[in-house]
Amino acid sequence: MVEEEQTPDDGETFRRVKQKIAERSKRVVETKEKTKEILSKQAVKIAKQAEEHERFITKVTHLLGVLGFGAFCFILGARPQDVPYVYCLFYVTFVPLRWIYYRYKKWHYYLLDFCYYANTIFVIMLLFFPKHEKLFMICFSFAEGPLAWALIVWRCSLVFSSADKIVSVLIHLLPGIVFFTIRWWNPGTLAAMHPVGKAKSSWPYVEGKFYLCTWLFVVPLVAYTLWQLLYFLIVNVLRRQRLLRDPEVMTSYRELSKKAQKANNVWWRLSGLLGDQNRQMMYILLQAVFTVATMALTVPIFLSYEMHVIFQILKVSAAIWNGGNFLLDVMPRQVVLKEKKKLEMKPFAIPEPLQPPFAPTDIIQAPGESQSS
Repeated sequence: MVEEEQTPDDGETFRRVKQKIAERSKRVVETKEKTKEILSKQAVKIAKQAEEHERFITKVTHLLGVLGFGAFCFILGARPQDVPYVYCLFYVTFVPLRWIYYRYKKWHYYLLDFCYYANTIFVIMLLFFPKHEKLFMICFSFAEGPLAWALIVWRCSLVFSSADKIVSVLIHLLPGIVFFTIRWWNPGTLAAMHPVGKAKSSWPYVEGKFYLCTWLFVVPLVAYTLWQLLYFLIVNVLRRQRLLRDPEVMTSYRELSKKAQKANNVWWRLSGLLGDQNRQMMYILLQAVFTVATMALTVPIFLSYEMHVIFQILKVSAAIWNGGNFLLDVMPRQVVLKEKKKLEMKPFAIPEPLQPPFAPTDIIQAPGESQSS
C-alpha cells in the first residue's frame, strides 16, 4: 500500500524534473542563437564601417605594414629566439579579426582550410610544448611543406596596402621562418645540437634517416589525412545543405574551381579527367598528391642549412614578386571597376527645363511702344 501511494508522487516528480531539464535546454539553445545573432550583426557592422573608410584604412594599413615588416626584420636579426612569440601574438590577434571580416563576406569556411589547422597546431606547440622534438618535426613538415609551397603555387602577394593579403602571406610564410630560427639560430637549439661533455646530441637530426622520415613525412601525412576527413565531414556532409542554399558562401574548392574554369588552366583540365561530377574528388586527390610531394621535400631541407636558407629566400622573393604583379596589373583594373560600380549606383538627376530670364510678353510689344532699357 505504501508503494502504491508513493508511485504517483514519484511520477509527478519525474515529470517535473523532465520539464525543468527541457526548459533549461530550451533556454540554452535560445541564448546560443541570440549570442550567434549578436556576433554576426557586430561582424557585419564592423565590416561595413571599414568599407566606408576604405581609402583611409588602406593608407594606415600600408604604413603599419611597412613599419611592422621592418620591426620583424630587426627582431629576426637581433633576437631570433623571440620570433616564435611574435608569431603567436600575430596569430591570436589577426585570425579572430579575419573571421569577423570573412563572416561578413561569407568567406568564413576558408578558416577550415589546412593552413589554419596547421597554424593552430603551431601555436599550441610553441606555447605549451616548445621542447617536444617529435611535435616540432611534425610542425616543421607542415610549415616547410604544404604551407610554404602553397605560398608559391597559389601566388600569395605581399601587398602592404592590403591587410587581407598581408595576413594571407604571413599565415603561410611566418611558420617556416619560425621553425627555421628554432632549427638553426635559436641559442637553446644550438646548445642542444652541440652539448658540452656529451657524446651524442639530443637534437633529432643526428638520428637515423628512418626516424627522420617517420616524423617528417609519415606522421605528418597521417595528421593531414585526419584534417581532410574532418573537412570533408563538415563541408560536404554536415553543412552541405547550407552551402547548396547559398551559392555566395565560398569555400576553397568553390573559389579555386571558379578561377580555374575562368582561366581554363591546367588545374581545371586535370580536375575534369573523371568528369564534371567528380571534380571535387579530383580536387581532393590533387591536393593529396601536392601534400605528399611537398612533405617529402622537408627531409632534405631539415638536414641542410644552405638549402633551408635558399628556400626562405625563394618564398620571400615569390611573395614580393607576386605583390608587384598585383600592384601593377590587378589593382588598376580593380580601381576602375570600383569607380564604375559607384557611378552605376549613383542616381541620375533629371535636369529641369531652362527658364528664360524674361517673360515672353516682354518680347512681343504693342505697335507704337518703345522698349525701355
